Amino acid sequence: MSTVTGQSRSKRRVRWIGAVIVLVAAVAGGITLAVAGEETTTTIKVVTVAVDRGEVTLDVATTGTVEPATTRSLSFAVGGTVASVAVRAGNKVEAGDQLAVLDKTDATEDVSDAREKLADAQERLADADDNAAAATASATACAVATPTAAPVVAAGEPSAPGVVAATTAATPCATRGFPNAGGDQVLSAEQAVNNAEVQLEKAEEALAGTVIKAPIAGTVVSIAGSVGDQVKAGSTFIGLADTYDMQVSADFPEADAGSLAKGQTGTVTLADSDESYDATVVQVDPVGTSDGTLVRYGVLLAFTDAPSELLVGQSAQVQVRTGEVTAAIRVPSTAVHDVAGESGTVLVRSGGGSVERTVTVGLRGDQYTEITDGLTEGELVVRSW
Repeated sequence: MSTVTGQSRSKRRVRWIGAVIVLVAAVAGGITLAVAGEETTTTIKVVTVAVDRGEVTLDVATTGTVEPATTRSLSFAVGGTVASVAVRAGNKVEAGDQLAVLDKTDATEDVSDAREKLADAQERLADADDNAAAATASATACAVATPTAAPVVAAGEPSAPGVVAATTAATPCATRGFPNAGGDQVLSAEQAVNNAEVQLEKAEEALAGTVIKAPIAGTVVSIAGSVGDQVKAGSTFIGLADTYDMQVSADFPEADAGSLAKGQTGTVTLADSDESYDATVVQVDPVGTSDGTLVRYGVLLAFTDAPSELLVGQSAQVQVRTGEVTAAIRVPSTAVHDVAGESGTVLVRSGGGSVERTVTVGLRGDQYTEITDGLTEGELVVRSW
């Protein structure tokens, strides 16, 4: 092939590519011109809704934690060495079950000694009573046997009726009880018995205090020691929760807390579950707590019918109904603008257009707003504007 032929072909290829580029540019330009020349028309569709009558509700929501309604901190009444622990954290127990025991050796000896001292005191009291009874009987017999003193007339003188010249000395009788004993032995013996009874009662209480028993049915949530540990009297050793009566603890922000009150109804949805359970507000803390940026108020809710096998510390979603109106004239909340106090504005469809109208607002719910004056059932308002 000659050099001239090759150059000719190269020139034809360049001309062909150029033609294609020009064609594409022309098509693109035509499209651009067509779009630029096309008139754009935007149509805004007005969505209206009829004023109706129905329920208006307002709910507040937050997260909460399942916890027992009653928690007991159990301790030994006396100090000592832990001899046995019959439970572990998580065990369920019944009221009266024995949970832990201290070494009873010293407490048992104290009870035995106290009983012996009481027996001795009671024996001394019995002796004192016998002695007192004997002395009283002797004094009584002496008084009965001693003759009454008679008048004595001097020799050689006529006796004068009623005139006593001298009397015969009567034999003295011992006084009742314990004469010249320097005190009442019966009273002293009775006091000794009372003291011994008090000491025995204390010793028996101390012996009973070496055992921890469950005061209620529930679940053991904590144990503060093990066998061989030394514990102090009154120091919490076992934590027991009444898991048969569970509740939900939740914290609400300050903005919602003002509308919360005891007796309000709500729902609780447990973690990893779509099922909701009815609940009632049983307590609202009067004082809030701050984390530095937000003030929150604690609220307790009781289950109406608690599900079985609730877990202590289980998380839950909490929703409380703070407002409710039935059979109210209502519109969607998005239809009410410029709300100030009890006044608001809606856009009412009239003929082919819309006019603003001032209305009186009642409860502003989550989806609907109550209209107490300014609208009638069946009128059309703009849903959102």
